[in-house]
Amino acid sequence: MNNRTPLYTALERHAAEGRVSLHTPGHKGCAPALEKLSLALDLTELPDTDALYEAEGVIAEAERLATALFCADGTVFSAGGCSLAIQAMLRCCCGEGDRIIMDRGSHRMAVNAAALLGLEPVWLMSEREWGEDGLCPLPCAADVERLLAAHPDAAAVYITSPDYMGRMCDIAAISAVCSARDVPLLVDNAHGSHLIAFDDLHPLRRGASMTACSAHKTLPVLTGGAFLSSADPKLSCRMKGAMSLFGSTSPSYLIMASLDLCRAWLQEEGTAALRRTAALCEDIRTAAVQAGFGLPDGECDPMRVTLLTRSAGISGNAAAQLLREAGFEPEYADDACVVLLPTPFVTDDQMARLKEAVASLTDNRTQTEYPALPPIAEIISAARGSERAMPLRAAALARRETVDTAASVGRTAAVPVCPCPPGVPVVMPGERICETCARLLLAMGVDKVECVS
Repeated sequence: MNNRTPLYTALERHAAEGRVSLHTPGHKGCAPALEKLSLALDLTELPDTDALYEAEGVIAEAERLATALFCADGTVFSAGGCSLAIQAMLRCCCGEGDRIIMDRGSHRMAVNAAALLGLEPVWLMSEREWGEDGLCPLPCAADVERLLAAHPDAAAVYITSPDYMGRMCDIAAISAVCSARDVPLLVDNAHGSHLIAFDDLHPLRRGASMTACSAHKTLPVLTGGAFLSSADPKLSCRMKGAMSLFGSTSPSYLIMASLDLCRAWLQEEGTAALRRTAALCEDIRTAAVQAGFGLPDGECDPMRVTLLTRSAGISGNAAAQLLREAGFEPEYADDACVVLLPTPFVTDDQMARLKEAVASLTDNRTQTEYPALPPIAEIISAARGSERAMPLRAAALARRETVDTAASVGRTAAVPVCPCPPGVPVVMPGERICETCARLLLAMGVDKVECVS
């Protein structure tokens, strides 16, 4: 009999290494708010435990308390992560065949949801100049206004804020543009659930119509826990039905209970704890700049530390390895950056050690040559000029095959192809792969592409 447990064993081994978690989930394995959870609470729909998609009892009450916290018209729990919340959010606002103005840098789950719903995206890309940080500029109100004027029949506008690097769009300005045309603004706030603790930083408080918040990323919630919130009564009443279209009929009660406990924590002590962590993050960013690192331009998430490493003479991957050797596990690293994700469950002592580790990353730098940055201007040009060969849904659901990138010219992409950096898809499902696209993908190390067969 084979009694090996490879996954469990790997998790045990990783945990035993004892590195400080600077990645998701936000509870860091030690959140007191979740200590009340036990296997005895892993229940199902019973007369006294309510039912998520037909909530009338304790789940409905817990969701009403969350609604009040977010100052929303309605908030519902998702035990299927932010992915389920995004699927439901799109369904609340759009029907098959609807056109939606959609940030081209959207998470692939949003693209997949648009495909399943039969939506026709109009890709939103900023026309602003690139900043000194080398990151793709975020959509602004003028970009949204331009596309709404060109597509007045759009059912919704969908953007991501904050993005993976922590940069935030001007939600208030974009919301004003959408409101003037009576078009709902949907915000993928997966990385910003904690922004509820920072005055008016949360997208709902800046005028968004709906937000999907991946609570487990930065808050004391079990992985898979998310909030879907609406500021519009016309949309709030659709959330449960939309979520049930995609969600499991066996949602985890432990995940839902963790969302309830998290909401109580936010109202009791969490807001102060999150603000304290943000202040410590600012100290780390200051130390990083003094060590030669760059930071993203514009308004950013106060609780995410993104280090742009090339100005410091070190690659992001090398910096991440040095952090691991110092006892820290980053959220993400590539040739050009490192992303760190502290939460209140990283102790003050650990944050102090992290500050010292970041400040010393350049003490013994040895790498002087780095892989060339991707040809960003060409990527943007190729993305803007991509030719649509078939509808998004048809391409995403078609039979597909894996093709060598060098032989993909003229073929139709079946999935988004999004090298990171810069995080802008070179091609989307249904778009024809041109010679420039293939050359760019090869230059960025993408040697295989999923194409419609």
